[in-house]
Amino acid sequence: MTYPAVGTPAPEFTLPTDTGANLTLSAFRGRPVVIYFYPKDDTSGCTKESCEFRDLVPRFERVNAQILGISPDGVKSHAKFRDKYHLNFPLLADEGHAVADQYGVWQEKSMYGRKYWGNARTTFIIDATGRIAKVFEKVKAAGHAAEVAEAVAALE
Repeated sequence: MTYPAVGTPAPEFTLPTDTGANLTLSAFRGRPVVIYFYPKDDTSGCTKESCEFRDLVPRFERVNAQILGISPDGVKSHAKFRDKYHLNFPLLADEGHAVADQYGVWQEKSMYGRKYWGNARTTFIIDATGRIAKVFEKVKAAGHAAEVAEAVAALE
């Protein structure tokens, strides 16, 4: 599977958030959006990545950027994860992995010799016009949010 190319329109979607309300990507047109796909709520790497984004929200707000986290976990799991770590941006439930498929991040993975399918840790920056501005592949959780904040600020 390939990712949407830089410069092309970001695939549109509507997903339920950690509050149960639906969120549509195009509702953020006119401002940058950071979408980070992560494998699973409340696991070590995903918690580190999510908490780093949480801590840097003021940097994203300075450039009017919206952060969205997407995983295959359900609304209840997201709400628990959000509350446990005081996450201050929407987590979207992509339980059927349709959006992960659209963005090319639903991939075969391997851990301890076992093969399975899941979200590859990948981040997309979508510009104010709704186009893919940057793709971060094979993300390492530590320090990633700061790297994304710099890239979003550079869009201005």
